[in-house]
Amino acid sequence: MGRQMGILRCWHGWRAVILALGMAWFGPAADLWAGTLDSAGTPQTVGRSAEPFGRSASVLSAGALLEKWRNVARQLDDEAVQLALCDGDRDRCVSPAALELLAIVDNARARDGRARLGEINRAINLAIRPMSDFAQYGEIDVWSSPLVTFAHGAGDCEDYAIAKFVALRLAGIAPGDLRIVIMRDTIRGDDHAVAAARLDGRWLTLDNRRMAMIEDAQVRNYRPTFVIDQTGIMQYVDAPLLAGLAGADPALANLAPADLARSATPNAEPGLIASSN
Repeated sequence: MGRQMGILRCWHGWRAVILALGMAWFGPAADLWAGTLDSAGTPQTVGRSAEPFGRSASVLSAGALLEKWRNVARQLDDEAVQLALCDGDRDRCVSPAALELLAIVDNARARDGRARLGEINRAINLAIRPMSDFAQYGEIDVWSSPLVTFAHGAGDCEDYAIAKFVALRLAGIAPGDLRIVIMRDTIRGDDHAVAAARLDGRWLTLDNRRMAMIEDAQVRNYRPTFVIDQTGIMQYVDAPLLAGLAGADPALANLAPADLARSATPNAEPGLIASSN
């Protein structure tokens, strides 16, 4: 029993060391959401130039979407240990999913600038088959961590986005230059998730629906609703869009701000992302 306890203490010690090494590549997954745990009161607004689509956002402090991301972030914390182990010793890695993800990261690390981002976007789009959560899990909306997604070889839009978010970080992209953006399709009325990376001051979107990366300013028929970074989730401020809507439709001009927001942003917090993505 004493020997078992000693081994257990030894493992916890080594796990801490391994996790620390893994964080050098990825950054603490807990920090991806810990910044929102104590958020309360007036939301903190982020400058317009800091986020994709050039719009300001405020910290999200509660809700189903935040809880969903917290669950994913805990999985990322665990997977960071396994990825660090496999990255340090590929021959002894017992996870084919980790080896597949790291091979993509290796190819990306050998490139610079836009080519690095494009390699990850292309490779992950090819590595994962599009499949709805209902077909795969029998549930409407499941957010999977990268190793789970790669083990299944299938996923939907948020699974692609999360995998790219992690792969980009492992490839050396700074945390402050990485986002996951949730957008509302203004034509079909469903939600879609993409990864975004900032290069030379411009945000590029990495979308599972296309191989080519495009700048946020070139995205059409989508309205961004939420953005995820290393500190947590933020909700985009709708004032610029609402002003445009009020000017275009006289019927909206007399609505109170709260009613106007509801009319322009139905289901403002998407706990579910459509499985057609």
